[in-house]
Amino acid sequence: MMRDSIHGKLRPLLAGLLLLLVAGCMSVGPDYETPKMQVPVVWQEGSDPALVPAEAMVVRWWTLFDDPLLERLIAQGTQGNLDLRSAVARVREARARLGVATGEYWPGVEAAGSAMRQRSSENSLSVGSRTESVYNVGLDASWELDLFGRIGRSVEAARADYQASEEDRVDVLITLYAEIARTYFTVRTSQARLAAAEGNLISQRQVLDLTQSRFRNGLATGLDVAQAERVLAASEAVVPPLRIELTRSINSIAVLLGQPPGALFAELSEPAPIPVPLAQVTVGVPADLLRQRPDIRRAERQLAAQTARIGIAKADLYPRLSLSGSFAFEALNGGDLLKSGSRAFAFGPTVRWLLFDGKRVRSQIQVEDALAEQALYQYEQTMLNALNEAENAMTQYLQQRDTLAALERSQQAGRRSVKLATGLYKDGLSDFQNVLDSQRALFEIENQLAAARGDAVINLVQLYKAIGGGWNPAGPQDASKEKP
Repeated sequence: MMRDSIHGKLRPLLAGLLLLLVAGCMSVGPDYETPKMQVPVVWQEGSDPALVPAEAMVVRWWTLFDDPLLERLIAQGTQGNLDLRSAVARVREARARLGVATGEYWPGVEAAGSAMRQRSSENSLSVGSRTESVYNVGLDASWELDLFGRIGRSVEAARADYQASEEDRVDVLITLYAEIARTYFTVRTSQARLAAAEGNLISQRQVLDLTQSRFRNGLATGLDVAQAERVLAASEAVVPPLRIELTRSINSIAVLLGQPPGALFAELSEPAPIPVPLAQVTVGVPADLLRQRPDIRRAERQLAAQTARIGIAKADLYPRLSLSGSFAFEALNGGDLLKSGSRAFAFGPTVRWLLFDGKRVRSQIQVEDALAEQALYQYEQTMLNALNEAENAMTQYLQQRDTLAALERSQQAGRRSVKLATGLYKDGLSDFQNVLDSQRALFEIENQLAAARGDAVINLVQLYKAIGGGWNPAGPQDASKEKP
Protein backbone atom coordinates (compact mmCIF):
# COMPACT_ATOMS: atom_id res chain seq x y z
CA MET A 1 0.00 0.00 0.00
CA MET A 2 2.83 2.38 0.82
CA ARG A 3 4.43 1.62 -2.51
CA ASP A 4 1.19 2.41 -4.35
CA SER A 5 0.90 5.66 -2.42
CA ILE A 6 4.40 6.70 -3.37
CA HIS A 7 3.82 5.79 -7.01
CA GLY A 8 0.60 7.76 -7.00
CA LYS A 9 2.40 10.85 -5.81
CA LEU A 10 5.20 10.45 -8.37
CA ARG A 11 2.97 9.94 -11.40
CA PRO A 12 1.84 13.61 -11.70
CA LEU A 13 5.43 14.75 -11.23
CA LEU A 14 6.72 12.39 -13.92
CA ALA A 15 3.92 13.42 -16.27
CA GLY A 16 4.79 17.08 -15.77
CA LEU A 17 8.45 16.28 -16.35
CA LEU A 18 7.63 14.50 -19.61
CA LEU A 19 5.56 17.49 -20.74
CA LEU A 20 8.45 19.84 -20.02
CA LEU A 21 10.87 17.62 -21.92
CA VAL A 22 8.59 17.62 -24.96
CA ALA A 23 8.16 21.38 -24.76
CA GLY A 24 11.86 21.87 -24.25
CA CYS A 25 12.80 21.16 -27.85
CA MET A 26 13.01 24.87 -28.65
CA SER A 27 16.34 26.69 -28.73
CA VAL A 28 16.48 30.45 -28.36
CA GLY A 29 18.81 32.56 -30.45
CA PRO A 30 19.41 32.64 -34.23
CA ASP A 31 19.97 29.43 -36.18
CA TYR A 32 23.25 29.64 -38.08
CA GLU A 33 23.32 29.79 -41.87
CA THR A 34 26.53 29.90 -43.89
CA PRO A 35 26.82 33.38 -45.44
CA LYS A 36 26.72 33.65 -49.21
CA MET A 37 29.79 35.27 -50.74
CA GLN A 38 30.06 36.73 -54.20
CA VAL A 39 33.20 35.37 -55.87
CA PRO A 40 34.48 35.84 -59.45
CA VAL A 41 33.54 33.19 -61.97
CA VAL A 42 37.08 32.96 -63.39
CA TRP A 43 40.51 34.15 -62.40
CA GLN A 44 41.77 37.40 -63.87
CA GLU A 45 44.89 35.58 -65.12
CA GLY A 46 42.95 32.47 -66.13
CA SER A 47 43.41 33.10 -69.85
CA ASP A 48 47.14 32.30 -69.71
CA PRO A 49 47.86 28.75 -70.95
CA ALA A 50 50.28 28.23 -68.04
CA LEU A 51 47.32 28.27 -65.63
CA VAL A 52 44.68 25.55 -65.93
CA PRO A 53 41.33 26.60 -64.36
CA ALA A 54 40.17 23.03 -63.76
CA GLU A 55 38.22 22.00 -60.68
CA ALA A 56 41.17 20.17 -59.21
CA MET A 57 44.11 20.89 -56.98
CA VAL A 58 47.55 19.51 -56.30
CA VAL A 59 47.59 17.86 -52.89
CA ARG A 60 51.25 16.86 -52.70
CA TRP A 61 52.57 19.61 -54.95
CA TRP A 62 56.15 19.36 -53.68
CA THR A 63 56.53 15.98 -55.40
CA LEU A 64 56.23 17.73 -58.77
CA PHE A 65 59.76 19.14 -58.31
CA ASP A 66 61.15 15.58 -58.29
CA ASP A 67 63.52 16.34 -55.42
CA PRO A 68 63.78 13.47 -52.90
CA LEU A 69 65.61 15.67 -50.38
CA LEU A 70 62.79 18.24 -50.39
CA GLU A 71 60.23 15.48 -49.89
CA ARG A 72 62.23 14.11 -46.96
CA LEU A 73 62.53 17.54 -45.36
CA ILE A 74 58.77 18.11 -45.59
CA ALA A 75 58.10 14.70 -44.04
CA GLN A 76 60.49 15.49 -41.18
CA GLY A 77 58.89 18.91 -40.68
CA THR A 78 55.46 17.30 -40.42
CA GLN A 79 56.76 15.21 -37.54
CA GLY A 80 58.98 17.70 -35.72
CA ASN A 81 57.79 21.27 -36.28
CA LEU A 82 56.93 22.87 -32.93
CA ASP A 83 54.28 25.24 -34.31
CA LEU A 84 52.46 22.23 -35.74
CA ARG A 85 52.76 20.39 -32.44
CA SER A 86 51.23 23.42 -30.71
CA ALA A 87 48.38 23.49 -33.25
CA VAL A 88 47.71 19.79 -32.63
CA ALA A 89 47.61 20.49 -28.88
CA ARG A 90 45.06 23.25 -29.52
CA VAL A 91 42.91 20.74 -31.40
CA ARG A 92 43.05 18.39 -28.42
CA GLU A 93 42.10 21.27 -26.13
CA ALA A 94 39.09 22.18 -28.29
CA ARG A 95 38.02 18.55 -28.47
CA ALA A 96 38.17 18.31 -24.68
CA ARG A 97 36.13 21.52 -24.33
CA LEU A 98 33.52 20.00 -26.61
CA GLY A 99 33.41 17.03 -24.23
CA VAL A 100 32.88 19.42 -21.31
CA ALA A 101 29.97 21.10 -23.08
CA THR A 102 28.40 17.79 -24.14
CA GLY A 103 28.65 16.50 -20.58
CA GLU A 104 26.07 19.08 -19.47
CA TYR A 105 23.38 17.01 -21.18
CA TRP A 106 23.80 14.35 -18.50
CA PRO A 107 22.97 14.42 -14.80
CA GLY A 108 25.68 14.81 -12.24
CA VAL A 109 25.81 12.14 -9.54
CA GLU A 110 27.96 12.35 -6.42
CA ALA A 111 28.59 9.82 -3.71
CA ALA A 112 29.24 11.03 -0.19
CA GLY A 113 29.66 9.55 3.23
CA SER A 114 30.39 10.83 6.71
CA ALA A 115 30.82 9.68 10.28
CA MET A 116 30.57 12.46 12.86
CA ARG A 117 30.70 12.59 16.65
CA GLN A 118 28.73 15.64 17.77
CA ARG A 119 27.52 17.24 20.98
CA SER A 120 24.59 19.63 21.15
CA SER A 121 24.46 22.74 23.33
CA GLU A 122 22.91 22.48 26.76
CA ASN A 123 20.73 25.50 25.97
CA SER A 124 19.58 24.30 22.52
CA LEU A 125 17.46 21.35 23.61
CA SER A 126 14.85 21.00 26.32
CA VAL A 127 16.42 17.74 27.37
CA GLY A 128 19.80 19.36 27.84
CA SER A 129 23.11 18.49 26.33
CA ARG A 130 23.52 15.27 24.35
CA THR A 131 26.51 13.64 22.65
CA GLU A 132 25.89 11.25 19.79
CA SER A 133 27.38 9.75 16.62
CA VAL A 134 25.80 10.36 13.18
CA TYR A 135 26.54 8.11 10.22
CA ASN A 136 25.57 8.99 6.64
CA VAL A 137 26.24 7.44 3.21
CA GLY A 138 24.37 8.10 -0.02
CA LEU A 139 24.07 9.57 -3.49
CA ASP A 140 23.17 13.10 -4.63
CA ALA A 141 22.06 13.81 -8.21
CA SER A 142 21.19 16.93 -10.18
CA TRP A 143 20.07 17.22 -13.78
CA GLU A 144 19.38 20.47 -15.66
CA LEU A 145 16.74 20.12 -18.35
CA ASP A 146 17.70 22.02 -21.48
CA LEU A 147 14.32 23.68 -21.93
CA PHE A 148 15.45 26.66 -23.98
CA GLY A 149 18.57 25.30 -25.66
CA ARG A 150 21.29 26.81 -23.48
CA ILE A 151 23.19 23.52 -23.33
CA GLY A 152 22.50 22.78 -27.00
CA ARG A 153 23.87 26.17 -28.05
CA SER A 154 26.92 25.62 -25.82
CA VAL A 155 27.60 22.32 -27.55
CA GLU A 156 27.04 23.96 -30.94
CA ALA A 157 29.58 26.69 -30.13
CA ALA A 158 32.11 24.20 -28.74
CA ARG A 159 31.79 21.98 -31.79
CA ALA A 160 32.34 24.94 -34.14
CA ASP A 161 35.37 26.00 -32.07
CA TYR A 162 36.74 22.46 -32.36
CA GLN A 163 36.27 22.49 -36.12
CA ALA A 164 37.93 25.92 -36.31
CA SER A 165 40.92 24.58 -34.37
CA GLU A 166 41.23 21.74 -36.87
CA GLU A 167 41.24 24.26 -39.73
CA ASP A 168 43.91 26.19 -37.85
CA ARG A 169 46.02 23.02 -37.71
CA VAL A 170 45.61 22.55 -41.45
CA ASP A 171 46.55 26.19 -42.03
CA VAL A 172 49.74 25.70 -40.00
CA LEU A 173 50.43 22.54 -42.00
CA ILE A 174 50.06 24.28 -45.38
CA THR A 175 52.19 27.21 -44.22
CA LEU A 176 54.84 24.77 -42.97
CA TYR A 177 54.99 22.96 -46.31
CA ALA A 178 55.34 26.24 -48.18
CA GLU A 179 57.94 27.65 -45.77
CA ILE A 180 60.14 24.55 -45.93
CA ALA A 181 60.00 24.52 -49.74
CA ARG A 182 60.58 28.28 -50.00
CA THR A 183 63.58 28.18 -47.68
CA TYR A 184 64.96 25.08 -49.41
CA PHE A 185 64.79 26.83 -52.78
CA THR A 186 66.43 29.87 -51.21
CA VAL A 187 69.33 27.57 -50.27
CA ARG A 188 69.60 26.35 -53.86
CA THR A 189 69.33 29.92 -55.15
CA SER A 190 72.15 31.10 -52.89
CA GLN A 191 74.28 28.21 -54.08
CA ALA A 192 73.53 29.08 -57.72
CA ARG A 193 74.42 32.73 -57.12
CA LEU A 194 77.63 31.65 -55.41
CA ALA A 195 78.48 29.43 -58.38
CA ALA A 196 77.82 32.32 -60.78
CA ALA A 197 79.95 34.67 -58.66
CA GLU A 198 82.82 32.22 -58.43
CA GLY A 199 82.68 31.58 -62.18
CA ASN A 200 82.91 35.32 -62.84
CA LEU A 201 85.78 35.60 -60.36
CA ILE A 202 87.72 33.02 -62.36
CA SER A 203 87.10 35.01 -65.53
CA GLN A 204 88.08 38.30 -63.86
CA ARG A 205 91.29 36.79 -62.46
CA GLN A 206 92.18 35.63 -65.94
CA VAL A 207 91.60 39.15 -67.27
CA LEU A 208 93.73 40.57 -64.43
CA ASP A 209 96.55 38.14 -65.28
CA LEU A 210 96.27 39.17 -68.93
CA THR A 211 96.37 42.87 -68.04
CA GLN A 212 99.36 42.44 -65.75
CA SER A 213 101.18 40.50 -68.48
CA ARG A 214 100.46 43.21 -71.04
CA PHE A 215 101.57 45.85 -68.53
CA ARG A 216 104.90 44.07 -68.02
CA ASN A 217 105.36 43.99 -71.78
CA GLY A 218 104.46 47.65 -72.16
CA LEU A 219 101.17 46.95 -73.92
CA ALA A 220 98.89 48.23 -71.14
CA THR A 221 98.89 51.00 -68.60
CA GLY A 222 98.94 50.88 -64.82
CA LEU A 223 95.44 52.26 -64.95
CA ASP A 224 94.25 49.12 -66.73
CA VAL A 225 95.76 46.94 -64.01
CA ALA A 226 94.23 49.07 -61.23
CA GLN A 227 90.81 48.93 -62.86
CA ALA A 228 91.00 45.14 -63.24
CA GLU A 229 92.01 44.80 -59.58
CA ARG A 230 89.14 47.06 -58.53
CA VAL A 231 86.55 45.04 -60.47
CA LEU A 232 87.91 41.77 -59.06
CA ALA A 233 87.87 43.06 -55.48
CA ALA A 234 84.31 44.38 -55.86
CA SER A 235 83.18 40.98 -57.14
CA GLU A 236 84.92 39.18 -54.27
CA ALA A 237 83.05 41.38 -51.80
CA VAL A 238 79.76 39.94 -53.08
CA VAL A 239 80.63 36.39 -52.00
CA PRO A 240 80.53 36.70 -48.14
CA PRO A 241 76.93 38.03 -48.01
CA LEU A 242 75.84 35.13 -50.22
CA ARG A 243 77.51 32.65 -47.87
CA ILE A 244 75.81 34.33 -44.91
CA GLU A 245 72.42 34.04 -46.64
CA LEU A 246 73.13 30.37 -47.43
CA THR A 247 74.01 29.56 -43.81
CA ARG A 248 70.99 31.46 -42.50
CA SER A 249 68.63 29.57 -44.83
CA ILE A 250 70.08 26.16 -43.88
CA ASN A 251 69.69 27.00 -40.20
CA SER A 252 66.12 28.18 -40.80
CA ILE A 253 65.19 24.82 -42.32
CA ALA A 254 66.61 23.04 -39.28
CA VAL A 255 64.44 25.16 -36.96
CA LEU A 256 61.38 24.50 -39.12
CA LEU A 257 62.05 20.79 -38.67
CA GLY A 258 62.30 21.21 -34.89
CA GLN A 259 66.07 20.70 -34.88
CA PRO A 260 68.90 22.93 -33.62
CA PRO A 261 70.59 25.32 -36.10
CA GLY A 262 73.44 23.68 -37.96
CA ALA A 263 71.96 20.18 -37.76
CA LEU A 264 71.39 20.08 -41.54
CA PHE A 265 74.47 21.98 -42.68
CA ALA A 266 76.39 18.93 -43.89
CA GLU A 267 73.34 17.59 -45.73
CA LEU A 268 72.30 20.84 -47.43
CA SER A 269 75.68 22.44 -48.09
CA GLU A 270 76.23 20.19 -51.11
CA PRO A 271 75.08 22.27 -54.15
CA ALA A 272 72.18 21.06 -56.27
CA PRO A 273 70.40 22.69 -59.24
CA ILE A 274 67.31 24.84 -58.89
CA PRO A 275 64.24 22.94 -60.20
CA VAL A 276 62.73 24.12 -63.45
CA PRO A 277 59.27 25.72 -63.02
CA LEU A 278 56.31 23.73 -64.29
CA ALA A 279 54.91 24.46 -67.72
CA GLN A 280 51.32 24.36 -66.44
CA VAL A 281 49.74 24.80 -63.02
CA THR A 282 46.25 23.63 -62.05
CA VAL A 283 44.68 26.46 -60.06
CA GLY A 284 40.99 25.55 -60.07
CA VAL A 285 38.29 28.21 -60.06
CA PRO A 286 37.83 31.05 -57.54
CA ALA A 287 34.94 29.27 -55.81
CA ASP A 288 37.36 26.47 -54.92
CA LEU A 289 38.89 28.75 -52.31
CA LEU A 290 35.75 28.29 -50.20
CA ARG A 291 36.63 24.63 -49.73
CA GLN A 292 40.42 24.72 -50.12
CA ARG A 293 41.64 27.61 -47.98
CA PRO A 294 41.68 26.59 -44.30
CA ASP A 295 41.79 30.23 -43.15
CA ILE A 296 38.43 30.83 -44.85
CA ARG A 297 36.97 27.65 -43.40
CA ARG A 298 38.30 28.61 -39.96
CA ALA A 299 36.73 32.09 -40.18
CA GLU A 300 33.39 30.52 -41.17
CA ARG A 301 33.50 28.13 -38.19
CA GLN A 302 34.37 31.01 -35.86
CA LEU A 303 31.31 32.85 -37.15
CA ALA A 304 29.17 29.76 -36.48
CA ALA A 305 30.51 29.50 -32.92
CA GLN A 306 29.83 33.15 -32.20
CA THR A 307 26.29 32.88 -33.59
CA ALA A 308 25.63 30.02 -31.16
CA ARG A 309 26.87 32.16 -28.26
CA ILE A 310 24.02 34.59 -28.93
CA GLY A 311 21.62 31.77 -28.06
CA ILE A 312 23.60 30.96 -24.92
CA ALA A 313 23.23 34.56 -23.75
CA LYS A 314 19.51 34.71 -24.62
CA ALA A 315 18.81 31.54 -22.65
CA ASP A 316 19.57 33.48 -19.47
CA LEU A 317 16.33 35.40 -20.04
CA TYR A 318 14.33 32.21 -19.45
CA PRO A 319 13.92 29.95 -16.42
CA ARG A 320 16.16 26.98 -15.73
CA LEU A 321 14.64 23.76 -14.49
CA SER A 322 16.71 21.18 -12.68
CA LEU A 323 15.78 17.86 -11.13
CA SER A 324 17.52 17.13 -7.87
CA GLY A 325 17.43 14.04 -5.73
CA SER A 326 19.24 12.17 -3.05
CA PHE A 327 19.16 8.71 -1.56
CA ALA A 328 21.01 7.93 1.63
CA PHE A 329 21.27 5.79 4.72
CA GLU A 330 21.35 7.73 7.97
CA ALA A 331 21.71 6.31 11.46
CA LEU A 332 22.95 7.15 14.95
CA ASN A 333 24.44 3.70 15.27
CA GLY A 334 26.91 2.35 12.75
CA GLY A 335 25.41 -1.10 12.94
CA ASP A 336 22.01 0.24 11.86
CA LEU A 337 23.35 2.23 8.89
CA LEU A 338 22.43 -0.21 6.08
CA LYS A 339 19.13 -1.36 7.54
CA SER A 340 15.90 -0.57 5.70
CA GLY A 341 14.74 1.74 8.42
CA SER A 342 17.75 3.99 7.90
CA ARG A 343 16.79 4.88 4.33
CA ALA A 344 16.20 8.52 3.47
CA PHE A 345 15.48 10.15 0.12
CA ALA A 346 14.52 13.47 -1.42
CA PHE A 347 13.37 14.23 -4.96
CA GLY A 348 11.90 17.21 -6.72
CA PRO A 349 12.34 19.95 -9.35
CA THR A 350 14.13 23.24 -8.86
CA VAL A 351 13.29 26.35 -10.91
CA ARG A 352 15.59 29.34 -11.19
CA TRP A 353 14.52 32.46 -13.05
CA LEU A 354 16.45 35.69 -13.01
CA LEU A 355 13.86 38.44 -12.51
CA PHE A 356 16.10 41.48 -12.13
CA ASP A 357 19.76 41.99 -13.00
CA GLY A 358 20.08 45.63 -14.00
CA LYS A 359 19.98 44.73 -17.74
CA ARG A 360 23.10 42.60 -17.38
CA VAL A 361 21.72 39.73 -19.51
CA ARG A 362 20.37 41.98 -22.24
CA SER A 363 23.67 43.84 -22.38
CA GLN A 364 25.50 40.51 -22.71
CA ILE A 365 23.22 39.62 -25.63
CA GLN A 366 24.20 42.88 -27.31
CA VAL A 367 27.85 42.01 -26.72
CA GLU A 368 27.42 38.63 -28.42
CA ASP A 369 25.49 40.24 -31.29
CA ALA A 370 28.31 42.73 -31.87
CA LEU A 371 30.92 39.95 -31.74
CA ALA A 372 28.93 37.96 -34.31
CA GLU A 373 28.83 41.00 -36.58
CA GLN A 374 32.60 41.34 -36.23
CA ALA A 375 33.04 37.64 -37.04
CA LEU A 376 30.96 38.08 -40.19
CA TYR A 377 33.07 41.02 -41.35
CA GLN A 378 36.22 39.03 -40.54
CA TYR A 379 34.97 36.14 -42.65
CA GLU A 380 34.23 38.44 -45.57
CA GLN A 381 37.63 40.13 -45.23
CA THR A 382 39.37 36.76 -45.09
CA MET A 383 37.67 35.79 -48.34
CA LEU A 384 38.72 39.02 -50.05
CA ASN A 385 42.29 38.64 -48.80
CA ALA A 386 42.40 35.08 -50.12
CA LEU A 387 41.18 36.10 -53.56
CA ASN A 388 43.64 38.98 -53.62
CA GLU A 389 46.52 36.74 -52.56
CA ALA A 390 45.70 34.13 -55.19
CA GLU A 391 45.34 36.67 -57.99
CA ASN A 392 48.61 38.37 -57.05
CA ALA A 393 50.41 35.02 -56.78
CA MET A 394 49.28 34.07 -60.28
CA THR A 395 50.39 37.39 -61.74
CA GLN A 396 53.73 37.20 -59.98
CA TYR A 397 54.33 33.63 -61.16
CA LEU A 398 53.50 34.44 -64.78
CA GLN A 399 55.51 37.67 -64.88
CA GLN A 400 58.49 36.00 -63.24
CA ARG A 401 58.53 33.43 -66.04
CA ASP A 402 58.81 36.28 -68.57
CA THR A 403 61.58 37.89 -66.52
CA LEU A 404 63.46 34.59 -66.42
CA ALA A 405 63.23 34.13 -70.19
CA ALA A 406 64.50 37.68 -70.81
CA LEU A 407 67.45 37.23 -68.41
CA GLU A 408 68.43 33.97 -70.13
CA ARG A 409 68.62 35.80 -73.45
CA SER A 410 70.56 38.60 -71.79
CA GLN A 411 73.04 36.11 -70.32
CA GLN A 412 73.78 34.63 -73.74
CA ALA A 413 74.38 38.08 -75.20
CA GLY A 414 76.55 39.07 -72.21
CA ARG A 415 78.82 36.07 -72.62
CA ARG A 416 79.30 36.88 -76.30
CA SER A 417 80.03 40.47 -75.35
CA VAL A 418 82.78 39.49 -72.86
CA LYS A 419 84.34 37.09 -75.35
CA LEU A 420 84.36 39.69 -78.14
CA ALA A 421 85.60 42.54 -75.92
CA THR A 422 88.44 40.40 -74.51
CA GLY A 423 89.48 39.25 -78.00
CA LEU A 424 89.52 42.79 -79.37
CA TYR A 425 91.54 43.95 -76.34
CA LYS A 426 94.11 41.22 -76.88
CA ASP A 427 94.47 42.31 -80.48
CA GLY A 428 94.81 45.95 -79.46
CA LEU A 429 91.63 46.89 -81.29
CA SER A 430 89.56 47.91 -78.28
CA ASP A 431 89.96 49.85 -75.08
CA PHE A 432 90.25 47.94 -71.79
CA GLN A 433 87.18 49.77 -70.47
CA ASN A 434 85.00 47.74 -72.84
CA VAL A 435 86.29 44.54 -71.21
CA LEU A 436 85.53 45.87 -67.74
CA ASP A 437 82.07 47.04 -68.73
CA SER A 438 81.15 43.74 -70.35
CA GLN A 439 82.48 41.79 -67.35
CA ARG A 440 80.51 43.86 -64.86
CA ALA A 441 77.38 43.55 -66.96
CA LEU A 442 77.75 39.76 -67.27
CA PHE A 443 78.35 39.38 -63.53
CA GLU A 444 75.22 41.35 -62.74
CA ILE A 445 73.14 39.45 -65.32
CA GLU A 446 74.21 36.02 -64.09
CA ASN A 447 73.54 37.03 -60.50
CA GLN A 448 70.07 38.25 -61.47
CA LEU A 449 69.45 35.11 -63.52
CA ALA A 450 70.29 32.80 -60.61
CA ALA A 451 68.03 34.86 -58.33
CA ALA A 452 65.25 34.86 -60.93
CA ARG A 453 65.38 31.08 -61.28
CA GLY A 454 64.99 30.76 -57.53
CA ASP A 455 62.18 33.33 -57.48
CA ALA A 456 60.35 31.42 -60.22
CA VAL A 457 60.04 28.24 -58.16
CA ILE A 458 59.46 30.17 -54.94
CA ASN A 459 56.61 32.05 -56.63
CA LEU A 460 55.18 28.69 -57.69
CA VAL A 461 55.29 27.58 -54.06
CA GLN A 462 53.50 30.76 -53.03
CA LEU A 463 50.88 30.12 -55.70
CA TYR A 464 50.18 26.63 -54.40
CA LYS A 465 49.91 28.04 -50.88
CA ALA A 466 47.56 30.83 -52.05
CA ILE A 467 45.11 28.39 -53.66
CA GLY A 468 45.11 26.13 -50.59
CA GLY A 469 47.36 23.42 -52.02
CA GLY A 470 48.89 20.83 -49.73
CA TRP A 471 45.82 19.00 -48.50
CA ASN A 472 42.59 17.45 -49.71
CA PRO A 473 39.41 19.05 -48.30
CA ALA A 474 37.29 16.19 -49.65
CA GLY A 475 39.11 13.68 -47.46
CA PRO A 476 42.25 13.46 -45.33
CA GLN A 477 45.56 12.69 -46.98
CA ASP A 478 48.53 11.00 -45.45
CA ALA A 479 50.62 14.10 -44.87
CA SER A 480 47.86 16.15 -43.27
CA LYS A 481 46.81 13.24 -41.03
CA GLU A 482 50.22 12.85 -39.50
CA LYS A 483 50.31 14.02 -35.91
CA PRO A 484 53.54 14.91 -34.16
